[in-house]
Order: sequence, then C-alpha cells, then structure tokens
Amino acid sequence: MEYLPVAGHHQLPALGLGCWKIDRPAAASVVQQALRIGYRHLDCACDYGNEPEIGEGLRTAFAQGLCRREDCWVTSKLWNTFHRPEHVALAIKRSLQDLQLDYLDLYLVHFPITMAFVPFEERYPPGWFHDPVAAQPRMKADSVRISDTWQAMEELVDAGLARSIGVSNFGVSLIRDLLSYARIRPSVLQVESHPYLVQSKLLRYCQQESIGYTAFSPLGAGSYVPLGMAAQSDSVLEHPLIVELASRHGKSPAQIVLRWGVQRGTAVIPKASQIEHLRENIQIFDFTLSREELQSISALDQHRRFNDPGVFCEQAFGCFYPIFE
Repeated sequence: MEYLPVAGHHQLPALGLGCWKIDRPAAASVVQQALRIGYRHLDCACDYGNEPEIGEGLRTAFAQGLCRREDCWVTSKLWNTFHRPEHVALAIKRSLQDLQLDYLDLYLVHFPITMAFVPFEERYPPGWFHDPVAAQPRMKADSVRISDTWQAMEELVDAGLARSIGVSNFGVSLIRDLLSYARIRPSVLQVESHPYLVQSKLLRYCQQESIGYTAFSPLGAGSYVPLGMAAQSDSVLEHPLIVELASRHGKSPAQIVLRWGVQRGTAVIPKASQIEHLRENIQIFDFTLSREELQSISALDQHRRFNDPGVFCEQAFGCFYPIFE
C-alpha cells in the first residue's frame, strides 16, 4: 500500500473502498473481505445509507483481528441538511454511533450545498427531498455560511471526534476563501476525478496548499450508467489507449486507471462489492506507468463531470443548484 501525507502528520492510504452504492445487506461482508485482503481505507457517508452495516463489518473485523482500529482510516461526511452549527456535532455523533467508532479519521463537508434541517427522528438519512411524500417533492435550500459550518467542524477536532476535517465537491475559489479564516485547515479535498475529468489545476492548487486530494468515481462513468447519468459509451475503461496499456502491462483497464490516479498524487476510492473486484483494485502497487503513459492518459481529459448538482438537482429534485460554475 502507498500513502498520501496529509495535514496533522497523518498518512492517508492511497487506495480505499468507496462505500457509495454498496447494498446494505452486503455491506458488512464486503467491509470484512476488504480488510482481510489489505484495504485500510473506507470512504463512508451518512447519505449512503449503509453506515450501520459498515459498522457491523468493522466491529467484526476488529474482533477477529483482521485489522486494528488505529491502522484503519475511516472517512464520513456531513450531509447537506446538517450545516447549521448546532447540527454538526449531532451529525458526526450519529455516524460514529452507526459505524461503532469513537472517532473518525476524516470528516468532510459533503457538498457546498445547504438544505433545510430534517430531524433524525423524522427521517435518517434525510436524502435530498425535504418532504418525500409531498404532492411535488423537492429540495428545500437553506442559507448557512460556510464559515459557520467550518467553525463547528473545527470543534469536532477539538473534541476528539474527528482527527482531521476537510471538504468535498469544493472548487479553488471556495477553498481559497475557506483558508482565509480557517483555524484548522482542511486536510483533504474529495472530488470527482478520472481520465475524462483530470482537474489538473485543482490538483496542483491542493498540492501547493498541502491539501490531500481524494478522487471519487476514479473509474469514471460506471456508477452513473444505472442512474441514467452516463451511457456505457462514456466508459474510459473501453478507450483504446487504456485497453492497449492494460495489455502492455498485463493488467486490467481498471488497474491502469487506478494506477494513473495514484501516481499523479491522489488517493482513489473505487466502489466494489465482489471479491474479485476488491482484489483486482488493490493489485496496483506492483507496477509503474511511465511519464509518457501518464501524460497520454491525462490527455484524454474531456472535462466530463458525471456527478454535477447543477444538473441532477434540477432534474431529480426540483431545485436548480449549480456549484461548479
């Protein structure tokens, strides 16, 4: 395993298991299998709806000696409905309860999107709709300053609930503004990143500011095809260059794309549920892409974003909410 140094002298495993879309009945078993074969980085979130099952998997894995808690990096995220300062600690405590942990290694602001609070007893996870049973269900935006949310995030570190804090789906302008007032700097940025969305300037800025960079959806379109947010033809894994490099190195296309992500200085968190995919994804540390190969993959950039609230919030949740423009 390779590691990415992040603020606070922490070491972020360069490969993690993305837990988005892992079915709840399978989640505990998947976590145990992943830890058994060497994964030490789990990327979770309230919104994924499977933190209780992941917690069961962690509890069992620790009890069986598959992994020590101190050797396992667990990330979770603050959902959009919990941005008001009085809700931030409540949100992380609920995730910790579900995950059966005393602390998180990293807690991220999931989106720079603020939505009206939904009490836990009313619905958890809250999801995107404010009232799913309304005649015309839709998002309900709220107005909360990022600075207020961030101060509450800093207090989580003070309280020992999170070892480090960061942001997700933020661009350079929002990060630069955050750095102007942050008492505790964000240690990690998590964003969509793959060969069709290289985001080289964003990565360079994070490296300049010593902010770790985690790529979600590092394999591109796959997770979005069933959601109607991408077509199979959008898959970078079928691109002739990736297929040729896979043949050249005796690896799969997915391993080539993940290796590119790691070698460019990012952590990658592909989702996998099948043991063969878990094993395939972790077997990327026994080969190296040349500088020319790295550059050729980066040149595939199409600025193609699959996970864009400026598109899906309006289409699916009745609220136009762009964040990247």
